[in-house]
Amino acid sequence: MTSLLPTPLVSTQWLADHLGSDDLVVLDATALLITAPFGGSTWLSGYDPYLIDGHIPGAVFADLLEEFSDQDGRFPFTLPDSDRVRDAAGAVGISADSRVVVYDTVNGRFAARLWWLLRSFDLASVAVLDGGFTAWKAAGLPVETGHVAASAVRTAFEPARLPGFWADKADVEAVLDGRDPAALVCSLPAADYRGEIVPSGRRAGHIPGSLNVPAALLVDRDSNLLRSGDALAARTAEIPTDGPVILYCAAGILASLGALALTAQGASDVRVYDGSLTEWSADPDAVLVTTTAS
Repeated sequence: MTSLLPTPLVSTQWLADHLGSDDLVVLDATALLITAPFGGSTWLSGYDPYLIDGHIPGAVFADLLEEFSDQDGRFPFTLPDSDRVRDAAGAVGISADSRVVVYDTVNGRFAARLWWLLRSFDLASVAVLDGGFTAWKAAGLPVETGHVAASAVRTAFEPARLPGFWADKADVEAVLDGRDPAALVCSLPAADYRGEIVPSGRRAGHIPGSLNVPAALLVDRDSNLLRSGDALAARTAEIPTDGPVILYCAAGILASLGALALTAQGASDVRVYDGSLTEWSADPDAVLVTTTAS
């Protein structure tokens, strides 16, 4: 029987104490948003920085952009099906009884996305490293460079998609027309929410009726540790967690960080809109609202 991880988050001390355990799989899920050669921006795998800049000893690189996404999807990071999750999980050494700790080199948003995805496909024991690689290095813990091959899978993980983790465009439309009650929460920065910033490829603004709780503000900017206690509660106070919550952002990444924060606070009826504004704004009939800073 799998020994479950203690919480949605584990500390660097916990990981340092358990590193090397036979059932522990540590994954670097970093992706990069870079300026494209001909303007705009594009997503890129974080594999090169993993190799050159270093990673936690024994950590395997998990390609969130390519392997843990549907390559036939219309948008980046499209949720994959069970077969692809099974293959991608096996390729990074995840067994049915594995304990999996995911981290990234930024503020935890990519780690949170992979954590949310694996939980949604019924992986029993998976957590995010609080503070990620930033906290690991700040603690003076060892770092290694180069490729790490995944361990052989002991018993195949057979993913089964669970209900209640993901929302789609139809779910959001059902909230807007009053058929389904839910709080809509935009996890993007305030300027994006108001429509002052328009990344290439989508329209400005936010989904009508949604609150703005920027996911980046749920994390301490210097340490990358998730805020806790009263500090976290103050940041999420606007979100009514006594009912369903649907979080969205641009591509379902920052929304996953918001889902991690709410889960850490005990919320249970939380979903991430997978297509988020990349999908929503691609439909010219889908309404977006812009506002003025107060």
